[in-house]
Amino acid sequence: MEKIVIHATDGHAEWTASRQPQVVILGHFDGIHAGHVKVIERGLKYGREHGLPVALMTFHPHPKAVFGDERYARCLTPPKEKERVLAQLGIDRLYIIDFNLSFAQLQARKFADCLCNLGVKHAVVGFDNRFGHRGEGSAELLAEWGEGCFTVDIVSAHNDDDAKVSSTRIRQCLAEGEITKANQLLARPYLLRGTVIHGDARGRTIGFPTANVDPDEPYVIPRNGVYAVKVKVGGMWHDGVMNIGLKPTFKSGETRPSIEAHLFDFDADIYGEEVTIAVMDFLRAEQKFDGIAALVAQITADAEEARRRLASMEGAPALESVFQG
Repeated sequence: MEKIVIHATDGHAEWTASRQPQVVILGHFDGIHAGHVKVIERGLKYGREHGLPVALMTFHPHPKAVFGDERYARCLTPPKEKERVLAQLGIDRLYIIDFNLSFAQLQARKFADCLCNLGVKHAVVGFDNRFGHRGEGSAELLAEWGEGCFTVDIVSAHNDDDAKVSSTRIRQCLAEGEITKANQLLARPYLLRGTVIHGDARGRTIGFPTANVDPDEPYVIPRNGVYAVKVKVGGMWHDGVMNIGLKPTFKSGETRPSIEAHLFDFDADIYGEEVTIAVMDFLRAEQKFDGIAALVAQITADAEEARRRLASMEGAPALESVFQG
């Protein structure tokens, strides 16, 4: 997949790509959830039927983060993760608009003109897509302004439980520990990728060695608690249990949660290696224990419960693409 970064200067897009006929799919696509995939598949289908390369145009950083909402400094699919998923889906070219306050001033009609100048012949957007200064552009206006240059396919909402599937809903599910629902909305397990770093090695002393994972990108981190997970190490997936939190039994005053995963039936040295964590299910909230014995008893119970839940998920269709890759 080709990647092209588009910069903005004085409110005007600086379109650096070679102009050629193409399909473009428009949106931010944080999470690339089931609704996003519906939009992307429409674009891919049109491109394949008409012999056109299919591009996806997105933004980074998140526009809400640029306007001061710190929650959006973290992403469901940070840049590298988004690239991986889009490449797997079959996107030919990825345009990343370097979103800043200058680009935010670009008039919606000017943005439509830029698409025409880029060589776009067909655009695919979600029904609620907004673009341009103060979001003045809509899917319907894009179709009107593109007439004579490009056609527009407006994709309707993708609903789940009579509510629109959205990145906002997924973020809320993760914040509340509703992992099963988040994964349902994503149509795949929520992933975290990071590097195994040295921790305090306390887990090994109590019989539960853990991999301390430092995320490689600014992922949205699920709520503090204990999770059933699958962890990919060296190309192989392993079942495990993960704790996200502040380790209140041993420490106080911590503000940055740690991510620690105990892999079942695994004892290799993986310091410095990159791992992928598929967050499968929420087991319980983080809690403080009176002593080591109580903690070990609970971890033992957590591990047994994680094994049980992961075993019940084997063969689920939604997992196949993740665990084969």
